Amino acid sequence: MSHDAAILVVNSGSSSVKFTLFGSDKTLPKFFSGALDGIGLSRGRFHAKSATGATIFDKQTVLGSHDVALALLIDALPKYMADRPLLAVGHRVIHGGADCDCSLLVTPEVEDRLEQLIPLAPLHLPHNLAGIAAMREMQPNLRQVACFDTAFHHSRPRIAKLTGLPLSLQDNGVQRYGFHGLSYESVVNSLRQGGVDVEHERIVVAHLGNGASMCALKNGRSIETTMGFSTLAGLMMGTRCGDLDPGTVLYLLTALGMTTGAVQTLLYEQSGLLGVSGISSDMRELLDHRDKPAAREAIDLFCYRAKHHLAAMTAALGGVDRLVFTGGIGENAPEIRAKICDGLAYLGINLEANANRAGAGVFSVPGAAVSVQAVVSDEELMIARHVQRLLADQLIQVAL
Repeated sequence: MSHDAAILVVNSGSSSVKFTLFGSDKTLPKFFSGALDGIGLSRGRFHAKSATGATIFDKQTVLGSHDVALALLIDALPKYMADRPLLAVGHRVIHGGADCDCSLLVTPEVEDRLEQLIPLAPLHLPHNLAGIAAMREMQPNLRQVACFDTAFHHSRPRIAKLTGLPLSLQDNGVQRYGFHGLSYESVVNSLRQGGVDVEHERIVVAHLGNGASMCALKNGRSIETTMGFSTLAGLMMGTRCGDLDPGTVLYLLTALGMTTGAVQTLLYEQSGLLGVSGISSDMRELLDHRDKPAAREAIDLFCYRAKHHLAAMTAALGGVDRLVFTGGIGENAPEIRAKICDGLAYLGINLEANANRAGAGVFSVPGAAVSVQAVVSDEELMIARHVQRLLADQLIQVAL
């Protein structure tokens, strides 16, 4: 594998494409990252920053489709790649199904299989596949790698994947999958690099952002997580409700006469922090308006539900040695970390207030039974590593 090439990482969403360009060297140096926002809208934006945070470009443009957006990106890349050829593209893909526990080189067969999985993730997977298809149309010989958010959770025991529904429904894909796997994998790598013995600690990771979940790690592998069949389950989130009695959905459909489309919009886009507060899905904005009762209640509910699920993760582990916060809220909101940890001394969780506000290193009190810290999750770097590893394995197989 050439060490003078580049690896592009792409995350295709409904109205945006986020991208990061890495060198293919062993350390995977980051060249720049950015996004194409407003796909399908009247106004779009194409912007990127260097690894140091300096603006490289920021321009307004019309992005009629994912094809148009990715064509702009491919056209722009050579100016910033220092004559490095593009080696491969890694895609974040929301769902790999029940059988896929690793990243895969994209082939027609893999694309066909992912198309069949769309009913399992109808709001995300079509956009992920649109990015793959658009790239294939422009660069048919360019290798593409699909990196799945569900793969990391395949290590969970069978009991953690089951639902209370008839087992026959597993043939239709009904099981608990778990998501945010690339984030959790990134955290495990960062902890190892920081000298944490992840193989001998019971670790709970709280990925708190607009999407939120938790994961219980044993021997550095997922044994339980809060999300299940879909990204709706578990913690309350920015616009998603989190755990909900299924009877509520039946009530909305029957007694209130809501359509399935309206219920889907309610659960995914109008609930969570936004729905409870009536103000915003952004925790930063709610903290700025904490003088308003509705904002306070949304914050309190978010933290209460997080605390509830944190205890469940420790039950799966039989205790806890380390609690790690990640994600936009987990990394940057010390007040939320403190509220979640308040009252958890019975688990050995005690924060040192000043250290928590600073947010650096371990911020549990000295001598506490549980180490508490924040770790920056880098899902894009994790995808680049998967691409690098997969291509290296291909070369080894060819050599053999």
